[in-house]
Order: sequence, then structure tokens, then C-alpha cells
Amino acid sequence: MTSGGMNGQDPYNGSTDTRADDCGKLQTMQKSSVRIEYDVRENAEAPAGASKIGGKPDLPPGFEWFYDQGKSLDGISENRPLSFLAQINCEEASRYDQESLLPSKGMLYFFYEFATMTWGFDPKDKGSARVYYFQGDPSTLRRTDVPSDLPEEYQIPEMAVSFSSAAELPDFDEFIELCEGFRYQQRDGYDQAKSQIIPASGEGAISKLLGYANLIQNGMLLECELASSGVYVGGPEGFANVSARQREESKKWQLLFQLDSIQTERYELHWGDGGRIYFYIRMDDLKALNFEDCWLILQCY
Repeated sequence: MTSGGMNGQDPYNGSTDTRADDCGKLQTMQKSSVRIEYDVRENAEAPAGASKIGGKPDLPPGFEWFYDQGKSLDGISENRPLSFLAQINCEEASRYDQESLLPSKGMLYFFYEFATMTWGFDPKDKGSARVYYFQGDPSTLRRTDVPSDLPEEYQIPEMAVSFSSAAELPDFDEFIELCEGFRYQQRDGYDQAKSQIIPASGEGAISKLLGYANLIQNGMLLECELASSGVYVGGPEGFANVSARQREESKKWQLLFQLDSIQTERYELHWGDGGRIYFYIRMDDLKALNFEDCWLILQCY
């Protein structure tokens, strides 16, 4: 968006400063997300092989359940099974993927360890969240019991899902990660410009694939790059000596899956104090269908 579009003023800061054009028009940053709505009705189960949240996954023969050794919130360290979050039938979801980033076939599975509920700022957090992609014959998939040592309170009840498409622009804190040279006091101007392209709506709970993260705290692109590369970013010292290369590499991360806290009449699941978890992936890995190095971050209020 150029300054001439709003009576000669830069819509990002309400002045004649045109630094926003350094990143091109804001419209070019639009991405499409695949929104996920889950059925809150009792016994809203999904057919075998369909996309869903929770329940028992439909897995290929020989699948080895993910475990991770970590210290729980009460200080106990042991090897625990990850909880099954969701399975996404890519043939179903890709119909709503306007940019054709998702695989057109196969199944994506998401797992996370509830007892540790890692935040993603420690390189040691890697094994606590996993993404598995199966691109074989879907007729070989079988409804699979969760491990017997997975506590019931760490099991999400099954919920059928539906999909829709939504156009998105980044929240301000991610915008300044992608476009350097902007000050935090410009947030209001940026939000105003953004709402003229994509009208603002009540956010509520949002679970989705792709697009931009709905941030609760800070932008997460640089955090993904640093933590996944072995840098502890649980304090300001982790960001003290960031190189230009690391900043450029951070821009290659893409939101893959965002799961909001879940609240229905029969079930509640809160990430921290009503937050969200975010699975990120490098764009090159997504194109190569390599889901081994995804990175999870938890944010809450």
C-alpha cells in the first residue's frame, strides 16, 4: 500500500514517512489459511481416515508411537508418550489451500507432550512435539489405541472437523520480523492499514493450517530459527548476538498448524492460561514434504 492511497499519508504511522514501501505493498503479503472448526456435539466422531481432532488416530501398520524424556511441571523427569492432537486428511484440507502449500494427498498427524507442556524456547524441547506425514495407501490405515501409559487426562476426545479458507495478513509483531525498520509505536497505524485490506473481526478461538499466526505475545519466526539451531532463547541473552544471516533465515519459517485452547460443554484443554500452540516449518522442508524438523511454540495470556 503506497502513501498516496490515504491522502499522502503513510498508513503505517500517520505521517509522510514512506518506509513501509521498503517491503512492497502490504497486499502482496497476504496469505491464505485453512481454518478448522470442530464439532462440539457429544459423540461427534469422524469416519475412518477423515480429518479430526483427538480420539484414536488412524495410523499405518508398524507406526511407533512418539515418546519424549522430559521434566514435567511438577519436576518429575521420565519418558512419556506424546498425546495425539489431530490428524489432517490432506486431500480434504488441500481443497481450501489457496496457495497449494499442503500435500495434495496423505495424512498429517500432530503430537505434543502434555506433562511437560514445553514452550519452545529451549533447544531441548524438540522431542516434545512431533509431526508425522504418511503418503502411502490410505486403505492400510487402522484405528489405533493410544499407549496404555498415556493418562486419560492427556487424551483429547474425538471431534470431527470442517474446513474453510481465509485471507490473512501478519500481526504487527510478525510484520516487523519480516520487514525491518519499523518501530513499535507504529502498531496502531499498521493495524488501521491492515483492516482496510482485510476487515478486522472478533478473533475468538482460531485453529488452522498455514497463513499467519494469531499472536498472543511476540513474533515467533526468529525464536524458531534460534531455538531449532541450538540457541536457548528463554531470556534476552538469547537474542543478544543475532546475525544478519539468522534474521534472514528466520523469514523462511511458515506456520503449519495452530491449535487454540479447546472449550466445549464436555471438555476443556488450556495451553497455559488459555493460550495456543503453534507448529512451524521451514518453507523448503514443507515443499520437500519433510516434517521431521518442525518447531513448536506455546504462547498464553
